[in-house]
Amino acid sequence: MSDPRVVVAAASADDAAVFRLSASRALVATVDFFTPIVDDAYHFGAIAAANAFSDVYAMGGTPLLALNLVAWPRSPEMLELLGETLRGAAEVTAQAGALILGGHSIDDLEPKFGMVALGDVRPDKVITNAGARVGDRLVLTKPIGTGILSTALKMELIGEADMAAAIRAMTALNAGAARAMADLGNAVHAATDVTGFGLLGHLHNVLAASGVGARLVADRVPLFELVPDLIGKGAIPGGTTRNLEAAARFATYDSRLTEVDRTWLNDAQTSGGLLIAVAADHADRLRHRGCRPRGGSWFRWLTCRSRWYTPTRAAWATAGREATRAGPAHSSRSAPAAGSRGETCIFPRRRRPTIAWRWRAPSPCSRCCRARANGCAWCTCRTPSI
Repeated sequence: MSDPRVVVAAASADDAAVFRLSASRALVATVDFFTPIVDDAYHFGAIAAANAFSDVYAMGGTPLLALNLVAWPRSPEMLELLGETLRGAAEVTAQAGALILGGHSIDDLEPKFGMVALGDVRPDKVITNAGARVGDRLVLTKPIGTGILSTALKMELIGEADMAAAIRAMTALNAGAARAMADLGNAVHAATDVTGFGLLGHLHNVLAASGVGARLVADRVPLFELVPDLIGKGAIPGGTTRNLEAAARFATYDSRLTEVDRTWLNDAQTSGGLLIAVAADHADRLRHRGCRPRGGSWFRWLTCRSRWYTPTRAAWATAGREATRAGPAHSSRSAPAAGSRGETCIFPRRRRPTIAWRWRAPSPCSRCCRARANGCAWCTCRTPSI
């Protein structure tokens, strides 16, 4: 784009467009809509709204308003479900501090719902997907696996109760993550929200736009319970299959990673978390700020520059333009080298402990969260741990 008012356009495959209105204000604009992924109409609307606003948060913006996009059957019973869908969207929009000021609807045999979401941001505070640097740590704020769980629900392999954890995550706004990024200022170098292209696809967009490579350790990626088993039963959405095919062009997998592992790493998400590239010495501060009373984000490190996989510590990874094939002398394992531009190397899990597959927030402290099985994202304690 030659217009100097265009801050972010489609060329970098970023999450939203950004248009400069003045020296101190820019407009963030995005749109998204999709077919129902859950059985409950209210939850469908809430997920769609959270998903739409997620793009605004990923750019460092604040939601202002939304327009509904509705394609819906006209039968009386379906119109009743539309009312529930709109109610769910309205409640999440209110949580975001935004307004719904209109929209557009058409008659359609298959229901679809989404939003145009508009927000604002200071032009000098825009967070794009093109700023990741060598040595950054990557932080993911929600677990992976919503596409597989949604497909399993449609195949009747699981019930609505089995979707409860995923629904809580999908309806949670990424507002807490956006505030945490704003608090760290220039220490946050890049961000994107993980949605239809899956974790590896969206990471690839960040790496390609930034001109760096990355290494991930699969054991560090938060994953919803039941996902590996459901993949084995064939609950793989079409989008995930396409993501797997696309990832073959840019991702190098360790031989110890199974096909199941590769599948969920590429699972197409809805209303996923933010993937944030932050300076290594500020990663703790980012997680610290991610557990505030209004947080709603579940932060998990994916990468760092300091340690390789060892039998006695959790697995880590390194991001950078170039990488050596061997870790420190005490490590008996070698690692594939990350490419210099947009390539990703994925390490295997060392084991599969039961707790690693449960969706849970980082517990801020045992005193106030011991009784909460899924952890606590709302308490006043400021010392989260994983």
